[in-house]
Amino acid sequence: MDESQNIEFKQSWRDEYFKYISGFANARGGSIFVGIDDHGDVCGIKNAKKLLEDIPNASVTTMGVLPDVNLHEKDGKQYIEIIVRAYEQPISYKGKYYYRSGSTLQELGGQELQNFLLSKFGKEWDNLVCNDATLDDIDPAAIKYFVNQAIAAGRMTEEAKNDLPETILHNLRLITSDGNLRNAAVLLFGKDPQYFFPTSTFRIARIGKNESDLLFQEDIEGNIIQMAGHVMWQLRNRYLIAYNRYEGMQRVEQLEIPEDALREIVYNAIVHRNYIGTDIQMKIYDDHIWLWNFGELPQGYTAEALANAHLSMPRNKLIARVFYRAGFIESWGRGINKVRTDFGDAHLSVPTFSNEFGGTSVRIPRNMAGANVGSDVGENVGSLSVVQLTDRQLKIIDLIKKDPETSATTMSVVLSVNKRTIERDLAALQQSRIIRHIGNTSGGHWEVL
Repeated sequence: MDESQNIEFKQSWRDEYFKYISGFANARGGSIFVGIDDHGDVCGIKNAKKLLEDIPNASVTTMGVLPDVNLHEKDGKQYIEIIVRAYEQPISYKGKYYYRSGSTLQELGGQELQNFLLSKFGKEWDNLVCNDATLDDIDPAAIKYFVNQAIAAGRMTEEAKNDLPETILHNLRLITSDGNLRNAAVLLFGKDPQYFFPTSTFRIARIGKNESDLLFQEDIEGNIIQMAGHVMWQLRNRYLIAYNRYEGMQRVEQLEIPEDALREIVYNAIVHRNYIGTDIQMKIYDDHIWLWNFGELPQGYTAEALANAHLSMPRNKLIARVFYRAGFIESWGRGINKVRTDFGDAHLSVPTFSNEFGGTSVRIPRNMAGANVGSDVGENVGSLSVVQLTDRQLKIIDLIKKDPETSATTMSVVLSVNKRTIERDLAALQQSRIIRHIGNTSGGHWEVL
């Protein structure tokens, strides 16, 4: 045998190993073999019969856990097996909580301990009452937006348009019987959710030649029911490339990545993240997108499991239910399969999911060559080596050549357009690798590539 999720080897017994009993009890249960070395070879112990009595007695006294302790023998050497079952209630040892993850023992603390205790008591964070939040903190426009989306998806009736915001919140179970708002209500429909939950932001960054080469970035704040729409707008208009193709006589812009699939991935990050942790982070590289949200995949769920039929196990059930009612996500775990299908239909490598840095990450390949837009692609739209520029963008390049330290404000004055328009042009030129900015955003200089 090898050490694993439910097997631990110890050459001898020490009382500090009771924390392993706590770890197994808090996870899925397991066995501790005493008298076996790290290689799985029996080395034997001399006090086996004494431990048969001492370990269960001390375990019951200190933790309330009664393990099954058995004596074994091999080649004349005795060793014991301590079998610990999984407990529904949290088990602590000397005031600390431990958890068996993989073949390691982790001491839980901070956010992870809070999540662990909530799950053990059958609670979800989004279901807790948000202290100090009132109906005045709810944005009626956000609720109206949700209702319209839910009606369009066929998951609410037209009569819902006449309901008061408080009625909608009650129907969605986002407000308690005594009028207290739950965390999910403030996140979904709050006027300023970041006041209550400062890390409920979606951060986007465009990365250049290396991690320290930050070209530009964006922080998306506000309620999460409309957040994905804002994220997708930024991606389409500032970060990603849209190719032109024609359906008959009509020109259609097609994003380099299947847009519905990308939206589904963004929705999943917003719905399933752990909101006690840090912000959602998306990094746009030349050849891929890296999206990360705090909170690992549910136990037993791997990247391989997600590729097949699987159950839906939302971390935030109230939030997931609202997104489903709005028609934003699929039920029964079908969202990931939809993503894989859309990428396959576009002849692109499918995104890969993994547990990373205490959270869930997804790596999304980019289609920088425009190979999936069909044979009727318009001229000068699919290849980065032939980029069609506007007259204004050509003038911006000339201004940079004359003065590499020129600013967007100066360009807007010279070209008689607003600063935001210049910033969009600069972003597009950087995206197309025509120019790059060297140095920080408040200084530095431009370089024509």
